[in-house]
Amino acid sequence: VQLVESGGGLVQPGGSLRLSCAASRSIFSIYRMGWYRQAPGKQRELVAAVISAGSTNYADSVKGRFTISRDNAKNTLYLQMNSLKPEDTAVYYCNAYTSANYWGQGTQVTVSS
Repeated sequence: VQLVESGGGLVQPGGSLRLSCAASRSIFSIYRMGWYRQAPGKQRELVAAVISAGSTNYADSVKGRFTISRDNAKNTLYLQMNSLKPEDTAVYYCNAYTSANYWGQGTQVTVSS
């Protein structure tokens, strides 16, 4: 599975962005998809994940601000990010887990005034 992220950019604190992750094939059978992020000098961390049945989980730091969703018809994963903070600045990666882990190339999100 090839994954291509888009939607990153520069946004002011309090602003919003929506990230998209387009898959090269149907995601209907992919059990788990998620968004991870990695800030400079830090380890990659889970931001949000959704399983095929629809249940989701979020990092405590983004609960109530970020929403993950998947559109199986469009083979696309989304991350709606609201009330962005400077500490959300990172490269965001899309992940798909079936029998192996697949990663996108990442998209930069910078939150700064």
